[in-house]
Amino acid sequence: MKSYMQRMGRSIQLPVSVLPAAALLVGIGHWLPEKWAAAQFLMAGGNAVLGILALLFALGLASGMSKNQDGASAVAGLVAYSVPVAVLAPASIATLEGIKQSAVDPAFSAISGNVFIGILGGLIAAALYNRFSETKLPMALSFFSGKRCVPILTAGVMLLISLLLMFIWPPIYNVLVAFGKMMVSLGAVGAGLYGFFNRLLIPTGLHQALNSVFWFNIAGINDIGKFWANAGTKGVTGMYMAGFFPVMMFGLPAGALAIYRNAKPEKKAQTGSLMLAGAFAAFFTGVTEPLEFSFMFVAWPLYVIHAVLTGLSLAFAALMHWTAGFTFSAGLVDFILSSRMPIANMPYMLIVQGLVMAVIYYFTFDFAIKKFNLMTPGREDDVATTTADVAETVGDDKYSLKAKRIYMALGGFDNLLVVDNCTTRLRLQLADTKKIDEPAIKAAGAVGVNAIDQRNLQIIIGTDVQFVADPLKSLVEAKTPLSTLTADTIKPVPSVTAEPADSSPKQTVSEKVYSAATGELVDLTKVSDSTFAQKMLGDGFAVEPNDGKIVAPVTGEVTAVFPTKHAVGITTPAGLEVLIHIGIDTVTLDGKPFVAHVAVGDQVKHGDLLVTADLDAIKAAGKPVTTMVIFTNMDHVAALKDRTPLGQIKTDELVLAADALKD
Repeated sequence: MKSYMQRMGRSIQLPVSVLPAAALLVGIGHWLPEKWAAAQFLMAGGNAVLGILALLFALGLASGMSKNQDGASAVAGLVAYSVPVAVLAPASIATLEGIKQSAVDPAFSAISGNVFIGILGGLIAAALYNRFSETKLPMALSFFSGKRCVPILTAGVMLLISLLLMFIWPPIYNVLVAFGKMMVSLGAVGAGLYGFFNRLLIPTGLHQALNSVFWFNIAGINDIGKFWANAGTKGVTGMYMAGFFPVMMFGLPAGALAIYRNAKPEKKAQTGSLMLAGAFAAFFTGVTEPLEFSFMFVAWPLYVIHAVLTGLSLAFAALMHWTAGFTFSAGLVDFILSSRMPIANMPYMLIVQGLVMAVIYYFTFDFAIKKFNLMTPGREDDVATTTADVAETVGDDKYSLKAKRIYMALGGFDNLLVVDNCTTRLRLQLADTKKIDEPAIKAAGAVGVNAIDQRNLQIIIGTDVQFVADPLKSLVEAKTPLSTLTADTIKPVPSVTAEPADSSPKQTVSEKVYSAATGELVDLTKVSDSTFAQKMLGDGFAVEPNDGKIVAPVTGEVTAVFPTKHAVGITTPAGLEVLIHIGIDTVTLDGKPFVAHVAVGDQVKHGDLLVTADLDAIKAAGKPVTTMVIFTNMDHVAALKDRTPLGQIKTDELVLAADALKD
């Protein structure tokens, strides 16, 4: 359940990420003179986005929660939202119940545009996609097999759900509205409680679910929607957002200064760099995770203080009726855009409050760190790590190197199962989170590490997390051996032609390796991907294929068929592990140009058809069709010899002989 909620929180960020565009249009529109046509034009564009927020939630959750984020799941999400909106519209209910539309329960007027319905539809669509997207129907109905059947099933299921909602939606809606009214009736206290629990839930990622209740149209509060639509009550609308500005723009940066001032002298430079980057992100964009996760676990009492101060900030801003709004987070950009909204009330007083919060944060953090000897960044004891540094190869940037170090500290592909990310964090699924080297992860540049449970791990990187996630995913997909990443690894890995360093004689078994395609045999070091060219995965050869028939270069057992069908692994009887990788960066094509003809466990002979590839489609997508044959367990190889000269080659022609060490 926790993993499911984590994925849900991540998926919600997709529709939420559209809101800054709406805020930009509406905000600029309000900065312009009201009578200008350009102002009305911009505000109409922004309001168009805000008006379909529930639909965006349905599409975003359907796509984000599906197993491969396919477009068919988003179509199903559209269907899942549209069916109850149409079936449960007041006019439809009046017809079904044989009553006047004026007598229909008011709850049904809240179906259209309700984010709760969008979330429900998106989750149901994703569940149906995950269950039925590979369903095969009889030949007569084969056109509707697989992904095409999902939207159809979704329509049927949502009709049943709509029938159920006819009876249970009014009481559900009344409970949601009652909760919303109760929180609003608490006024400043309710805003303070929300702010406190918002921060406490950050470590689990479940704060997104709490935010949805207060920010969107689930319980009738809809703080974000009303603010940017200039609706509601001036001085009240925005009360669940305004108090975040003093904390994120001023309070946390001041807390970062206190952390820096309390760092050990020899660690001040490193700590200062970390705190400065986090403070800038918090002030300018409202992204606070890099700062919060730097002390959330190592000095958890400080984080509780932060949660209390956040609650107090929201409560005080609400008490004074100082309001402003955001769509992404409470940073300078959103503050400037929202300050000219007519419904914003004395927004510049939030800056005054922010200066006061800065003083409170600094002295409170400074006192707590010293009084309780909290191990904030720069005060921790030095922890030695035995994790080796990584080998730097041509084309590596700082993000690739960080990804390699994290990959090694996590235990490689044997332990790392799923790589995903949100705005600031890597969200990982591991075989066992207890096997990680946490000091090495932090030494690689991570701000913080959060083990949710035995399988789920979060690593906080910052707003540039995507640049680390992408190479990390590539390492996992390629099943990169850890031995190829250490700094003492020879680059590129040469063809092994000599006896192993061990002077004791070892027996070998010679394996014949043929071409995987008809085409031109090329040197592996000449391919346009540094991972293969630098032989990070192992030695081998490459072929520029003339047709799409990719065959087995060796005899053995199929041990891996990648989900995207662009790569196949074969293990020979002598234990030689061979990877056939079709094209470069073709994992991003989601398997569309490929048809796999084998499955894991199949026995194949050299020349047997493995995959049919649509070379024209690959080229049209801008990807090279170069096909690599890599020996991924080079420690099991005594020699690669008798190489065929480069040039034209056919699938039945021998390329080289591989001497595999006998166990």
